[in-house]
Amino acid sequence: MTNWLLQAAAVALILAATFIGPAIALAFLIRRKRQRRALRRSPLTKNLLRSPGQSVKEQLDEATSDLGFDLMALALFPVLVIALYLAQQQALGMRAAALSWVLPIYGGAITLFVAYQVRKLVRAGHRIDDLRAGYDAELAVGQELDQLMREGARVFHDFPADKFNIDHVVICASGLFAVETKGFTKPRDIEGRAAATVTFDGKTLKFPTWTTEEPLDQAVRQAQWLARWASSAVGEPVSGTPVLVLPGWFVERKGRGNTRVISAGEVNSILSRTSSGLSAQLVQRIAHQVEQKCRIVEPEYRDDLAKV
Repeated sequence: MTNWLLQAAAVALILAATFIGPAIALAFLIRRKRQRRALRRSPLTKNLLRSPGQSVKEQLDEATSDLGFDLMALALFPVLVIALYLAQQQALGMRAAALSWVLPIYGGAITLFVAYQVRKLVRAGHRIDDLRAGYDAELAVGQELDQLMREGARVFHDFPADKFNIDHVVICASGLFAVETKGFTKPRDIEGRAAATVTFDGKTLKFPTWTTEEPLDQAVRQAQWLARWASSAVGEPVSGTPVLVLPGWFVERKGRGNTRVISAGEVNSILSRTSSGLSAQLVQRIAHQVEQKCRIVEPEYRDDLAKV
């Protein structure tokens, strides 16, 4: 019994040494932050607008955090199982025969857990890569669209809708535009312009190695939703135009469809006059309503000490 207690105490000491350091550091940081914010307050008095790709960035941060947790679990679980096995072995007076049936169970548990975690990490890695590509694309397109404000357009990013987000909303004399961005990556085994060219025939996007229609349909659905919402918000009919931007791709247009398909360098085409143009007053009214939906980001430096 004495040996078992000593072994249990040793395992507890190992666990304490593993977690007590980070816990102390975290408590210290929280205490210092509270002290600082008790003396200083934020200069900002209202919420901020949403940034390009903000929803994707939040997903990316969450996925990266989960990845770190999974890596820690992968490292700690085998150690904990081995420590438990050694504690049982010590409690039984080093009688290995008495534990001959336990060792395969512990080994199997470690093997299954490691296999599950590795599979999970691989999938998480793929998802993080996709999120990074998507975030880069939204950021690049957002920066290009922001240049349109020099021409009088109103541009908003990551517009929150009903359980989805519209990547960008542009309101100008030419009309109301729901802009969808896709960060599709390029194949490495194809060289030259062919590797970066997508063909749009009015109904389908044909990439070098695959074909899809879903981004076009998605852009149309979002533009229809935005038009309904804007019409309700301002009290008069407003039509919406779907736009799909493919940053980094050359767009070869061989047909016309419901959705405008352009590269990031062609965003100025949004300013071209259309039959669904808006008056300056209506642009202002719609922009006001859109801003209310987008100005919801709390500053990182908050005065509420309960949130630090």
